Amino acid sequence: MKSKRRVSQKVLEALSERLVSSLERGTESWPLPQPPLADPDFPPIHPKEKGKIMEMGLGLLQADKGMFDRHLSIVVDLIVPHRMNLSDDPFEIHERWLLKRLNVLTERLSFAIATEWLAQALDRSSPDPDRWWLAVALVNGLCTESHGQSVHQGYHLVESIALAERPGTWHTQPEVSSANMDWNPHGMVPRTTSVVAHEAGTDAAKWLMTQLENSGEERRKLLVEWCRLLLERKELIEPLGISQILTRRASDASEEVSSRVVVCLAKLLEGDKDSGLECIRVLNSREDLLTRRAMADVLTRMFRRITTDAIPLLNSMLEDKDESVLAAASATVGDLRFLDKEMWANKILELCDHHSQIVRRNLVYTIRDYLEEFSDDSRGIIPKLWGDGDEVVLTRLRELLMRMDEVDADRFAITVRSLEHLNLEGLWNPMKIRNEERATQWQMWLAGEAEQPSTPESVHVHVSDMTEGELPDLSDALDTLDDMGFLD
Repeated sequence: MKSKRRVSQKVLEALSERLVSSLERGTESWPLPQPPLADPDFPPIHPKEKGKIMEMGLGLLQADKGMFDRHLSIVVDLIVPHRMNLSDDPFEIHERWLLKRLNVLTERLSFAIATEWLAQALDRSSPDPDRWWLAVALVNGLCTESHGQSVHQGYHLVESIALAERPGTWHTQPEVSSANMDWNPHGMVPRTTSVVAHEAGTDAAKWLMTQLENSGEERRKLLVEWCRLLLERKELIEPLGISQILTRRASDASEEVSSRVVVCLAKLLEGDKDSGLECIRVLNSREDLLTRRAMADVLTRMFRRITTDAIPLLNSMLEDKDESVLAAASATVGDLRFLDKEMWANKILELCDHHSQIVRRNLVYTIRDYLEEFSDDSRGIIPKLWGDGDEVVLTRLRELLMRMDEVDADRFAITVRSLEHLNLEGLWNPMKIRNEERATQWQMWLAGEAEQPSTPESVHVHVSDMTEGELPDLSDALDTLDDMGFLD
């Protein structure tokens, strides 16, 4: 118990300092927003002085020792290393370890206290306006980093404020089903599972988000992280102005902020397509490398959501000078086939002459699908790629052709005939290692000295599976399962 008292005293001192500094920082923007809930008989009175907030918060912390001890025990159990003997006292065993991590302890405790104060302020049966001023100022002062507790705890608190509901109570009640002991199959209990934005609550949440947006780079990055999480709540997108915030941050002076906006695009397009397209336009016009790379990474998601509107993005990225952007963009060329197959094939032909080696290499991944749609290869894409001479391209094409020989000899004959004016030693040598007799037959056929080899009888696979292994015969396994009664 002595060790617990020592730790408790040190933590309380550090927590008091952090609480005061956080409240001081949180009250720099004055006045504070009005509470969403209030007792009509006792209307809330806004504090006249900022110092009153610090005095009130420090007084509550020192007066409510039980709250502090309860949260301290919970936080210590969460952060201490795993203990083999669960009956050991963590304060006694990890005293030195805990005292070296006062910053972690006080941060978690501060967020726990802010959550409790906010829960009391948003208690519909008895809302506490004093704790509202404390909670909103403390949340504003604590959320200073774009990672850790500021993201996850801060997001939950601002969401609670927007809904004017106590933290964790509005969407965590499960549907009662036959898996629950209290399930009543004849009961008809109406229940609303969707969240509803509260008018005064959204005003307070917007005030808090405005403080982040008008602050430094780290707080603006945190704001974008909150927006990314809030996009999951479609009911809050319009009331909180998430679309407008992301559009403004897309043109942020910091590339760190704008690149984080890119991650929000997919959900933004689902919730507000027009704003999403405007956001894409702003981001695509930026010249900083970090944002360009981030846009290239999410290009596939853009094709799934905005279809033809993503084509100009692809074309602009394929003209980029950065190898990372070119690699990500060229890997997305295959998505064009879902929009326009002719345009897709023409784009492959165009990129066969691209100046970047990595773009030409990435084309091979979509060649299997191309041969399925255009088996005659009238554009001459295969010879063009084979004549490239790049060893990686040749290796991938060689694997494709060798598999084609196993599953569709007629298609292989057409392809290898189109390549006969090129050097095919890179194809014949590995084929001879696998089956020297068959490779010799193909060479003799090309020379007009033998008939065309046929597809092996044991293989009956569609051309689209030419790069995949054969599937095992499942009939025997299914018969066994049927005999055992598993398929009844």
